[in-house]
Amino acid sequence: MSTVNQFLTNINKKVSSLKREGTKILSPKVNQFLTNTNKEISSLKFLTDINRKISSLKFLTDINRKISSLKFLTDINRKISSLKRERTKILSRKMEEIVLITSSILFIFFIYFAITYNSILEKKRTESIDSFLSNNQTVLLKNYILNQVKSPYLEYDYIVKDNDTIEKILKKFSIKNDEIIFIVKKIKKMNLSNIVPNQKINFILKKEKASKNIEIVKINYPLSKTTFVQIDKRKEKIEIKKNITELFKKDIIVESKISNSLYSSAVKAGIEPNIIIEFARIFGFEVDFQRDIRKGDVFEIIFERYSDDRNKPIKTGKILYAYLNVNNQGIKLYRFNKKGSVGFYDDQGKSIVKALMKTPINGARLSSSYGKRKHPILGYTRKHNGTDFAAPTGTPIMASGTGTVIKAGRCGGGGNCIKIRHNNSYQTVYAHLSKFATRKGRRVTQGQIIGYVGSTGMSTGPHLHYEVHFNGKPINSQKLKLPSGKILKGEERKLFEIERIKLDVKLAELKSLQK
Repeated sequence: MSTVNQFLTNINKKVSSLKREGTKILSPKVNQFLTNTNKEISSLKFLTDINRKISSLKFLTDINRKISSLKFLTDINRKISSLKRERTKILSRKMEEIVLITSSILFIFFIYFAITYNSILEKKRTESIDSFLSNNQTVLLKNYILNQVKSPYLEYDYIVKDNDTIEKILKKFSIKNDEIIFIVKKIKKMNLSNIVPNQKINFILKKEKASKNIEIVKINYPLSKTTFVQIDKRKEKIEIKKNITELFKKDIIVESKISNSLYSSAVKAGIEPNIIIEFARIFGFEVDFQRDIRKGDVFEIIFERYSDDRNKPIKTGKILYAYLNVNNQGIKLYRFNKKGSVGFYDDQGKSIVKALMKTPINGARLSSSYGKRKHPILGYTRKHNGTDFAAPTGTPIMASGTGTVIKAGRCGGGGNCIKIRHNNSYQTVYAHLSKFATRKGRRVTQGQIIGYVGSTGMSTGPHLHYEVHFNGKPINSQKLKLPSGKILKGEERKLFEIERIKLDVKLAELKSLQK
């Protein structure tokens, strides 16, 4: 037992010894291991720091996710930026256009203002001179001229007033008295002193250096469309001469269709108004231009036109040939001088002239016919002895036939009226006139203007009341059957045929030149 105990004791000692030895041996190694382990643990601390930082940066990850989810906003921003650039370009172009338009408007306005302002100044200047001339102010016109213009020359168009004479006008311009006497005496001797109101006289004047008087340079005024008076002062000598414009005659042909009225269609075709009126007068015996004319009717005229050396039309001459197609019926009329009496004849040599024209007024509307009617003023029905033609006040009225004026004055309810006796059988009456163009006792010719449309007497508006009396009794002028014109015979017929053939040849030639 003791041996065992001893043995165990020894073993324990050895174990203890071994422990001590082991401890001695292991302790450095363990310590080294632990040290190394601690070092490794220490070296891993940065990971902890990183983890902490990563943890702290997680919110950035969330933000990035959100930003990524909001990328469409970036695209929208890009598009908005692009649209802004486009809008800027468009606005820039629009602004350029607005500036250009505004500049143009301002430029036009400036030009208009300049012209208007200049016109006003010129008008004021002219009015000032006219005011001086009409009021005869104490300040001489020459002083006005010298104060208003720096140039020694002045050109002025003087408009002739009522009761003006050449002498009175020259005195208004302060021309030297001896020169006025010379000019007036000379133009009277040459029969060149005829001036009328509203006529224009052109003055070119000059300031004399020494005396400061107004000196004549040139004076021009017309006597007619082709005749002019020219007064020149050269080297203290005044020369007066009559200038006659050389005119060149040309036969003109015009063919056209009536679209609205004869007058408007003829004017549109380039025919002068006086030729149109003469054309209507020629056919007035056969055609009622207020009721017979239809759209599409054809007319043709050969007439004379006179032009100057610059081919500017100055005046018209005679109608040589006239054609009118009315209601599908053509009427040809040729001019023929029968022993000093000029008339128009058809291709059979029959005169177009009848005792009375169908209507004594052009461009009027038939407003009331012959017969019973309710009087517009009195209100009851009674016979209307004439024909009423509605027309504007002042429209010319023609004598429907050649005759003698037996009355030109008041006719009761007819107001101002004219009565003409044409022969032993026929008389005509023209009532409600605004004014007269003839007087009692005068001889008038067919187509001559005798008065003007008005509304005098018992009248509801401007019109012509026209009556035809046969053997003292009123008859319907619109149904009047007058005998045809005279027919040329014998030698006159032969001469007419020669003229007719010449005009037919001329007609063909003029038409060929138009092609």
